[in-house]
Amino acid sequence: MSTSITRRTAAALGVTAALFLAACGNPSDGGTTEVAATSGSKTKINVSPDQDRITTDKVNSIAAELPERIRKRGTLEIVDSSGSAAPLTFYATDNKTVIGVEPDIASLVADVLGLEPHINTVSWENIFVGLDSAKYDVGFSNITVTEERKEKYDFAPYREDNLGFEAKQGSGLKITGPKDVAGRTVAVGSGTNQEKLLIEWSKENEKAGRKPVNIKYYQNESDTYLALQSGRIDLYLGPNPTAAYHAATTGKTEVVGTYSGAGTTLQGLIAATTKKDSGLVEPLAAALNEIIDNGTYDKVLKRWGLSGEAVTKSEVNPPGLPRTNK
Repeated sequence: MSTSITRRTAAALGVTAALFLAACGNPSDGGTTEVAATSGSKTKINVSPDQDRITTDKVNSIAAELPERIRKRGTLEIVDSSGSAAPLTFYATDNKTVIGVEPDIASLVADVLGLEPHINTVSWENIFVGLDSAKYDVGFSNITVTEERKEKYDFAPYREDNLGFEAKQGSGLKITGPKDVAGRTVAVGSGTNQEKLLIEWSKENEKAGRKPVNIKYYQNESDTYLALQSGRIDLYLGPNPTAAYHAATTGKTEVVGTYSGAGTTLQGLIAATTKKDSGLVEPLAAALNEIIDNGTYDKVLKRWGLSGEAVTKSEVNPPGLPRTNK
């Protein structure tokens, strides 16, 4: 797929993704949530602990590419964020079973590699600590490809990355660029590419003689949304699928702007992330391309209402968010 994209096109893609995620709770069934499918019909999302995940067959030629230590161990140690962020990774109705598009795709990759998927949930910063120490093999946690991260990690992309600015319903805000957040109070996750972009927008505002962004950080999603509803912050910048899902299911917020996760001129990509030179990125990319080709990948994205974020190929270490967003 082409990774070049204009800001306007990135915004259009983000809006499209938000439309795919128009959702409503089903009062007659606490185990499902409805989302709008690309065809205009509605798809029911299973949010119960009984997931009945989509599976696929082992491909011996791809499994043979695995490092011997992983092949002998028989498990794929997957690391994911412990924060609840539907429909990416979140907890089922039992409040303990990890579900979402990320664990579904990770499980399919493990199937192709002939490994048992073992999902470990940790805080965001400990994802990278665990990858660095080889405690975990691969991160499936909405991790954006960035040029800075390439110094330490290898990437095999599996989704487009679009960011969303979320505001209180009826805010009247519209975010299209740095000037629209000048002087605004905006929450963002620490150590994320969203934070990097927001900091650069703030610097750009100061250079242009505008007010900087007042950036805020909260420990968890519930605190962030409480601050948004109470007016302590104007906006929350996070993954667009999460923002759109939250806005549609609660009716209390709205997505008021979108942006590519890789900046102004590049379509951002979310990738399976592994320690650099671990020998795992090539079989990961091959496994992802296998599920793209055999159709199970499309089924998973459709299941979570994220068909608009599909990629056509997993390319090892593609261009990512530049060091400076110029």
